[in-house]
Amino acid sequence: MILAISQVIWSLDDKVQLQPAELVNEKELEDLLAEHIEILNPDWLLIGRQVRTVAGKYIDLLCMDHDGDLVVVELKKDLTPREVTAQAIDYASCMADLTLEKLAEQYLQFSGGKVTINEAYQKKYGTVLDEDSINQNVKMVIVAAKMDDSTERIIRYLREKYEVDINIMFFNVVLCGTKRLISHAWFEKDVEEQRPAPKSIRQWNQEYYVSFGTGERSWVDAQKYGFISAGGGTWYSNTLKLLSPGDRVWVNIPHTGYVGVGTVRKEVQQAKDVRFSIDGQQVGFSDLHTEADYLYSSEDPINAEYVVLVDWVKTVPESQAVKEIGFFCNQNSVCRPRDQKWVYTVERLKKVWGI
Repeated sequence: MILAISQVIWSLDDKVQLQPAELVNEKELEDLLAEHIEILNPDWLLIGRQVRTVAGKYIDLLCMDHDGDLVVVELKKDLTPREVTAQAIDYASCMADLTLEKLAEQYLQFSGGKVTINEAYQKKYGTVLDEDSINQNVKMVIVAAKMDDSTERIIRYLREKYEVDINIMFFNVVLCGTKRLISHAWFEKDVEEQRPAPKSIRQWNQEYYVSFGTGERSWVDAQKYGFISAGGGTWYSNTLKLLSPGDRVWVNIPHTGYVGVGTVRKEVQQAKDVRFSIDGQQVGFSDLHTEADYLYSSEDPINAEYVVLVDWVKTVPESQAVKEIGFFCNQNSVCRPRDQKWVYTVERLKKVWGI
């Protein structure tokens, strides 16, 4: 049995079904995706094509997502033979131990020596790359027109039984007049999205991770007045919505270390609406003596600052931040980690801080 996601395209103007077309070869597909990586995922940064592995093989496209995870992309113009699954896993295993130095070298080569990976990441995502969170996970994506039943069986088994982050993007090329159009559909949702009940070490320990970026905001302010925040832009603020009153958060300053743990007092609010209890009075941001400037006057719900009030259990100044090898870190403002590294981090911090 051959599986292909059915994608029938009609012209609304001519009321006719568009006819199937073909790509010349896999290089044409690679050129297209390299120039328009947003076809695969608008949140990916392309960091190389035909990347040589330690095994002497070549990865068609190598990408990075906003978490710093690598994405191995293998392209097949037509049908996916079942061997392509082993090929993708082999490539991922080669990339799993890629050091930051090698990754930086790879991107510099890809950009022709003009742009560093740090510069590209900051331009793409508007934030500084946290080197500690680089390459904690490698994802695999196979791009093909069709998939045979053995490949489907293997991929379903790996995803459902072992939660391996592997997926297939089906593409379809059709002819519209003299122009070719391409559409795509994913085989299944991301493994992270479809995981309803994590198992074993993947089970969430009910502790939230918070990345507190300094620069535009101050940990001194957050420590003094009891809050965490994320700057303007939905990419930064959306994850704050994960938090509810009573949740416990562990705060990490990227490149510095963990500086506090506390309990959420209120759900996320736009900065202009937040009220702090100071000397028995309820005051807003404009009445506080802060070291940083916050977007508390913005009425724009998309670009405004968002804040979550926190009752601190333990905090330390940045100079006493706890940072050790093996600690969990992530680019998201808030996340619910599901790996052993997070469990270790929380237990270690409890011991260090006597909690």
